[in-house]
Amino acid sequence: MSDKHELLDEVDQVLNKKKRLDFSYLVFILLLMSFVSLALFPKIYIQQQIYFKSRDISKLKGEYDTLVEENILINESVESIRFKNQILDTLF
Repeated sequence: MSDKHELLDEVDQVLNKKKRLDFSYLVFILLLMSFVSLALFPKIYIQQQIYFKSRDISKLKGEYDTLVEENILINESVESIRFKNQILDTLF
């Protein structure tokens, strides 16, 4: 009969054991969150910097393409003016 009571007492202790969050659990969670934040912060920062740099590069590439087209038009205009000048000079 005593084995039965001991077993019931142990079961009762396990079932009625109050689960509390103690200070060490709180510190563990805070340390875990800090570690995860420190591990992810560089990745997020680098991705953000890559995004902004690629946006700047894209803007500069668009401006470069525009300037190349303008350069082509200006060179054609200069060649046209030179040609007209040479022809007009030979006629007079």
